[in-house]
Amino acid sequence: MKPSFLPGWVLSLACIAAVAGMVGTPVAATAADIELQGRELVVSGMLDGSAIKTFTEQLASGTVRTVVFEDLSGGTADAAGAFADAIRASGVDTEIRGQCMAACAYAFLAGKTHRFGYGFQVNGILLPVAARPTAAELAVRWRGEEAHKTLADFTPPTASTAGTATAKPVEASVPPTKDVRDNWQPDHGILFTASPTLFGRIYNAYYCDGTQGRDFSKCERISDADPYKLGVLTP
Repeated sequence: MKPSFLPGWVLSLACIAAVAGMVGTPVAATAADIELQGRELVVSGMLDGSAIKTFTEQLASGTVRTVVFEDLSGGTADAAGAFADAIRASGVDTEIRGQCMAACAYAFLAGKTHRFGYGFQVNGILLPVAARPTAAELAVRWRGEEAHKTLADFTPPTASTAGTATAKPVEASVPPTKDVRDNWQPDHGILFTASPTLFGRIYNAYYCDGTQGRDFSKCERISDADPYKLGVLTP
């Protein structure tokens, strides 16, 4: 029997449909669950910051080699930063099994190496953005320290990063500065997916403007956005 070949657009729709199905599962709505499995620290649920102490303690033990994110969505930019800092400081690798959306995505990028898990599941990562990036911005946005800088778009400066300049009084006629946290919209970002086939994995990228809700088939496909070339995944 000859193998059947599906057009690229069919695979794309099937892939994002599978990701959408995972996003709608109840597990994504629960707080982060952390479980040590050998040298792997498996995290599922939602990175809301409630488990950061346990997470940091596990990494400090020196036992963990890889942090595995398994079907996570939601979470705040602050939580993403806290988990990312802990991962970066420990020098562990990161892996995605299933979906890794919003806060999970930026924590994932902090790994020494960051990869999609093997197996027959559809893997997807949604990286929130404050505005649609240009092609030039995509090329460097999530490479190395640039991912850390990008996350700063969503978090207000701290005392250590704001400098020592004296604050100027704000005139009554000047509207208050928008809180950068308002830029964080978990459903607004770039979605990268990988679906298994008999001949290897098919990778696709999409821009989601946030209005699609859980229907990722409404996201706009982006051409020439290889997650390996863009630094989202490492070999």
